[in-house]
Amino acid sequence: MMIGTGRAYLKLSLIQYNKQKLLYRTAEFLDGVIYMTIIANNFTKITVEKKGSAKGKISISNNVSIDNVEKTELAVGASKQSALKFDFEFVSKYEPKVGEIILNGELLFLEKPEKVAEIANEWKKSKKVPKEVMAPLLNSILTKCNIEALLLSREINLPPPVQLPRVTVKK
Repeated sequence: MMIGTGRAYLKLSLIQYNKQKLLYRTAEFLDGVIYMTIIANNFTKITVEKKGSAKGKISISNNVSIDNVEKTELAVGASKQSALKFDFEFVSKYEPKVGEIILNGELLFLEKPEKVAEIANEWKKSKKVPKEVMAPLLNSILTKCNIEALLLSREINLPPPVQLPRVTVKK
């Protein structure tokens, strides 16, 4: 699919990463340079714990946080490209102390070199990420983590951490 105005054409595609069989979204400018795209979203640690049996009313809270942002260089073909590595943590807590799911991971984000430096410097100073960058990051993290937390909750017999659609019959 091609999107563009004037000479700024953008080619969007889905690439299947064979080793891990994960889909990554890419946005590639026709000059061969990739900007503002998430190229990897991987888990580094998964902790699932059932502390007791699920009785009565259970409150489930989900939270995601960005723990660290650092600049990195990635080899793209014969050249290197600036990228940002975002370390994140997703937590589903089941209260009163029934269980917990913790997913730690990292997300790689390609951007123009000057923008990478700007975001990395802002993180070092104030631990903040610009809103226009944070929205796609959190959406990607939440999508992956909610699905994984749903599957993990089933394995240890905890209620789903996200509300699932229900069918009701009208009388």
